[in-house]
Amino acid sequence: QVQLVESGGGLVQPGGFLSLSCAASGSFYSIETMGWHRQAPGKERELVASCSSDGTTTYADSVKGRFTISRDNAENTLYLQMSSLKSEDTAVYYCNARVRRFVWSSTRVDYWGQGTQVTVSS
Repeated sequence: QVQLVESGGGLVQPGGFLSLSCAASGSFYSIETMGWHRQAPGKERELVASCSSDGTTTYADSVKGRFTISRDNAENTLYLQMSSLKSEDTAVYYCNARVRRFVWSSTRVDYWGQGTQVTVSS
């Protein structure tokens, strides 16, 4: 199995900064794309940003220029630095990883963390 553990959420004022991290552990051959998703009350879960194993990144239009995603492949850890936070960034943030479990199988499996709450409020 693969476990993803997020940390770093909390309460921050509008315009503030917050950093999230997601550590992957368990038994696997490789981790391919990792990403951060978020879900606000009454809304569907949406992709915030993703990072492939070669460092290619994508961002939702709503966070471009404010959020930065990065990963440490050696430590199997994903990061999200969030600046200029807005009230609309308030949500539960989930880490996701697409994992290849075994070298002898091409099957990829998606795993999710338990989520961490980010609240932007004065």
